[in-house]
Formats: sequence, structure tokens, C-alpha cells
Amino acid sequence: MADPVSAENSSGDAIAQALRAEILAGRLVAGERLVEEALAKRFGVSRIPVREALARLQTEGFVTIVRHRGATVSSSLIHDGRELLQVRRGLEVLAAQLAAERRGGVVADDISRVADGETDTHTPFHELIATASGNEQLREMLATLNQRVQWSLGHNPETSADDHRAVAIAIRNGAAVQAGYLMDEHLRRDEQFFSAEFDR
Repeated sequence: MADPVSAENSSGDAIAQALRAEILAGRLVAGERLVEEALAKRFGVSRIPVREALARLQTEGFVTIVRHRGATVSSSLIHDGRELLQVRRGLEVLAAQLAAERRGGVVADDISRVADGETDTHTPFHELIATASGNEQLREMLATLNQRVQWSLGHNPETSADDHRAVAIAIRNGAAVQAGYLMDEHLRRDEQFFSAEFDR
């Protein structure tokens, strides 16, 4: 049973984080009902942040909400996560190739800073590449997709920084094939992490 969340952490985001962790740990199982009133009591909050949390978890694929029947833990989370990572890789490779063709486009200066090893750019790397692609539809698709798969990604800051720098150099040099290849290799690491962490 979860402890009540503190007043400063009683937002939908905090409750979503707690429920997400329980689902990934297997304490909430596929098909299990998530009743708003019971969750509100359990977390010591009103039903509003619980409703916000469930809506967010539905967007991420953790929860299925059916009108008049309520929310349940998704029965296809791991399968969907694996498929979404594959789709993400394909779109990110395309974004890197388009970005290289445009040599960074409107964010060429930011790309150049990443290529030079700077890590304090204001925009997250993958968002930067999507913008550099110059394709607004692709950028929007990746924003939605990355939100859905964020939970499944590994995190090795040193390796990621090295990968990002290599991709950025290829983009700055206008080497589309190389940029796509390097992005593909970079994202395969996330898929390998996913398989090691979640396949069962």
C-alpha cells in the first residue's frame, strides 16, 4: 500500500509516478482495476489529481480507460513498449538524416555546440534533432512518441553524451547516411536496455 503523498507532491504527476513504479515492479498487474475513489483514499488526496494521473498514464500506455467502466492496468504495456521503441528508432533515424541534409537548419548553432562537446543546451538532444529536421509533422510525432516511451529508456549519461556528440558532428558535416547510422546505433542501446529490463 502506498503512503499518502505529501501536500507538495499531491499533483497528478506525483501520483502517476507512484503508480507507474508499481506497475513496472509488478505490484499492479495487467487487467487490475484502478478505482479513482480507492486511489484517492490511498494517496490521501481528492479524486482530481488521481484522475489527472490516470489520464497521463493512459497517454503513456500504462493504463486503459473505458467509459463507464473505469481504468485498468494495460495488458499490453511491454509488447506496446517494444513496438513503440522500434517505431521511434525509425523516425529518429529519418530526423537525423533530414537534419544532416539541412546541416542543422534553424538550430545549427545548438547542434554545433553539442558537436563541440557542450552539454548545457537548453533543448533536449532528441527534440533538437527533430527541430533540425525541418519537418514539423515529424517533430510532433516524435514529441508524442518520446513521451510514451520515456519510462522504458536506459540512462547512461556518459555514453549518451558521446553518442549525441557523434550524431551532431555528422549533422554539422552534412553526412546524412552517417547521421542516420549513428542515431540507429544510439537508439538500439535503449532497445537492448528494454529487453534486459522488461522482457519476461
